[in-house]
Amino acid sequence: MGNMVAIVGRPNVGKSTLFNRLTGKKDAIVDEQPGVTRDRHYGKVEWNGHEFSIIDTGGYATGSDDLFETEIRKQVLLAIEEADIILFLVDVVSGITASEEGITRILRRSDKKTLLVVNKVDNYERQYDASEFYKLGLGDYFAVSSINGSGTGDLLDAILENLSAGKVPEQTEELPRITVVGRPNVGKSSFINALTENYHHIVTPVAGTTRDTVETLYNKYNHRFYLVDTAGMRKKGKVSEDIEFYSVMRAVRAIETSDVCLLMLDATRGIEAQDMNIFRLIQRNRKGMVILVNKWDLIAKDHHSAKRFENSIHEKIAPFTDVPIICTSMVTKQRLQKTLDIAMNVYENRARRIPTPQLNEVMLEIIKQHHPPMWKGKIISIKYITQLPTPAPSFVFFCNLPQYIRDPYKRYLENQLREHFSFSGVPLQLFFRKK
Repeated sequence: MGNMVAIVGRPNVGKSTLFNRLTGKKDAIVDEQPGVTRDRHYGKVEWNGHEFSIIDTGGYATGSDDLFETEIRKQVLLAIEEADIILFLVDVVSGITASEEGITRILRRSDKKTLLVVNKVDNYERQYDASEFYKLGLGDYFAVSSINGSGTGDLLDAILENLSAGKVPEQTEELPRITVVGRPNVGKSSFINALTENYHHIVTPVAGTTRDTVETLYNKYNHRFYLVDTAGMRKKGKVSEDIEFYSVMRAVRAIETSDVCLLMLDATRGIEAQDMNIFRLIQRNRKGMVILVNKWDLIAKDHHSAKRFENSIHEKIAPFTDVPIICTSMVTKQRLQKTLDIAMNVYENRARRIPTPQLNEVMLEIIKQHHPPMWKGKIISIKYITQLPTPAPSFVFFCNLPQYIRDPYKRYLENQLREHFSFSGVPLQLFFRKK
């Protein structure tokens, strides 16, 4: 289950550079909302066919040295609570400082797997200097240079090795896992309560789930599934609740371990930047999605209001607009049954496999009616299509000049797939390869 890696270390040791190097991207999740750290980093890393998430805990420490230390300490405690593996990044140029000693003390008290990573080792002399870090007593270290990438391959190998060692066998029963996500105070808990009402549910603690997500096995409304509740389970620990970072980690974990996410919005506020972040996270993780608009009872309604609201959501979430939207109210318990029916339907869509003959019969005919546009006088032809055996639907289109197929045409093909086969609520991936 676990696949969360956190980078800790004092400022300016190169956490962001290492993060960008490992994720291969320059972008972080950025939130325009005031009060949310600009450089909160969450990304996915793919290495040798495996995928894991990485979080850079940097970017909170501001102000006096004293505050600085408490901030770093907070991040380290957070990482210990939330991540499966911690990368403790140090800098060969500045050597061991009091910060490093402090972080080491916290890490050694926890039994969390820690990999010591010495950064800025980009010449022979520095290789030699790096051995100073044995003094921390954290065992062997990985010497890397996040600027030029040397040493990162070995580090990634070690991360994967440790992640697979910590894996717990999955539950015997393959049941859909449904998670309710959304901003604080949008009504997630009342939704879960409404579902569990008058129902003596057994909370099944499943091996391998973080101790603060509760999985409830539902057998109700003609459905059997695990409802993963990430809210309200945490006793306020050593780490203060106000770190936004925290809610990101929580959301990421919840999304990654589920099949279908119910993204809950507040009808009185519409869809805001923070909701969009969660939306993109679900999409990036290729999970099924249903949008629930809660507090619908507070909106002055005429028969156009629902349609208008839907249109405003579609504008924001485009181009992935094939997502069911349900207006509900936890006060009136409207549409609970419908929500579950649709969530299960999305689950089935995500697991849908289209037989290759059928796929080619339908799609090649569509392509024949509307060919990819020529590119620089070259004719592009798509010969054959097949669906990959991935957890979420992905399709490969084999063609003579894959590099010349432009985005508008890719979107056209995706829309056609959606029109002819039922993929509502599911992100699709299309790949174009040479035969």
